[in-house]
Amino acid sequence: MRYSSQVRPISYLKANAAKVLTQLGELREPLVITQNGEAKAVLQDVASFEKTQETLALLKILALGSQEVTAGKVKPVGDVVARLRAKRAPA
Repeated sequence: MRYSSQVRPISYLKANAAKVLTQLGELREPLVITQNGEAKAVLQDVASFEKTQETLALLKILALGSQEVTAGKVKPVGDVVARLRAKRAPA
């Protein structure tokens, strides 16, 4: 996705806030807001934001898992399954 087509100055946002919000919901593309010619903020619809946050959370979980594997903090799946079955078995 190219963000260059979705760049607007802050004055545009001030004058067209309702229109901008409608377009964000329809297009599902982020909008870069500039001030004095510099990118200052990014606006996006709530659904896209939530999806991004979920994706980031999953990536963090994967990174943590990878770090644990590298650090040797893992157990063979067979051992884990056997331990779970032993806990579940009636005494």
